[in-house]
Amino acid sequence: MVRALYSRAGSHAGVGLLFLVLFVLYAELAFGLLPVDHALQAWLEPVRNAAIALALFTAAHLLHALASARLSQRRKGRKPVPKVLLDLLRVFLFALATLGGLSLLFRQDLSGILTGSGLVLAVLGFAIRNVVADTLSGIALGIEAPFRIGDWVRIENLAQGRVQEIGWRTTRLVTGDSTYVILPNSQISRQRITNFSAPKKEYRDHAELTLPVALPVAEARELMRAALECAVGIAEDKPPEVQLVSYGPAGITYRVKYWVPQHDREPACRDEVLGLIDAALRERGVVLAQPLVGAACAPPTPAPDQAGHLAG
Repeated sequence: MVRALYSRAGSHAGVGLLFLVLFVLYAELAFGLLPVDHALQAWLEPVRNAAIALALFTAAHLLHALASARLSQRRKGRKPVPKVLLDLLRVFLFALATLGGLSLLFRQDLSGILTGSGLVLAVLGFAIRNVVADTLSGIALGIEAPFRIGDWVRIENLAQGRVQEIGWRTTRLVTGDSTYVILPNSQISRQRITNFSAPKKEYRDHAELTLPVALPVAEARELMRAALECAVGIAEDKPPEVQLVSYGPAGITYRVKYWVPQHDREPACRDEVLGLIDAALRERGVVLAQPLVGAACAPPTPAPDQAGHLAG
């Protein structure tokens, strides 16, 4: 239904643009052919220029509507066009219409208008250089699209949360504790971005625990796998994996890998995984291994002498 609405809007914009072009051509032809005196022509000239300027703005609006309808259609295997690019297209079209309208109303060529506006923009750009930097970074983020609205991201040294809005100057996140964070795009573009929702929403997480050496590795693996068969929060189609990480006198460390359906479920999945493993270990009578505190700091035992006594 949405695709049909976009298609209908695009067709309406195209028809409107065609009628506008035909009307302007007809009006211009009629104005040139009608026999009018100089006084009337001097009065009609500003009206004609104002009508053409209005037609330019209408054409810019119709072109933007037509382009938005075409580019916003979701096609299989293609990413949707970022909203910031559509906004940039709107600004470009209306900037051209503004320049054309000023050229007609003030009866100056575009070169003079561009020279004057360029000087004004240079002064204004220096005054708002931070805003310009944020805006250009927003355009770059819109083109590269490292994340989209709804993705869970971690922006190093800044914040972590779900993307709520991607604007020209700022990007807005909602963290796991429902805190609303507004970040300038120029700061985001300089940081490393981790997207937990791309290319898929599900990802692999893990938990580590150390069990006593007295519990055989095969039994420990089977015990944890059987415990996680009752888990409902983690992905069901991808069974968890239990890997041996380290082996020593202080115990055997295992890494339990499991798949999280989406990033906001991570705390609940970790809670469920550790809770089920804890219940299974307690039922089996297994306690976590304790580190050998002080074993490395204990003084060496004196070697016995030839008579079998300790050297003192």
